[in-house]
Amino acid sequence: MSAPSEALRPDDELAGLLRQWLDQTLGNDELRKLIQQQGTAELAPGQRSAVARLLGALGDAFPGERSGLEPLVRETLESLAYGE
Repeated sequence: MSAPSEALRPDDELAGLLRQWLDQTLGNDELRKLIQQQGTAELAPGQRSAVARLLGALGDAFPGERSGLEPLVRETLESLAYGE
């Protein structure tokens, strides 16, 4: 019997969502909704700022639009990874 897995940190959970979007298993609206559900209160200030910029861009994006969002998603992933 395996031990219960530890809960992921909020930044790890958000990074996982962004990787799913990059893998095209999540759409823009799905990503935006899941990020909003997850929240950003436990993130570092720079991480919150990066996620807020991404949420704004996702809100302005057309369904299926990816090319303009991909650099921002990657920048947000980097911010989450470095804890900035």
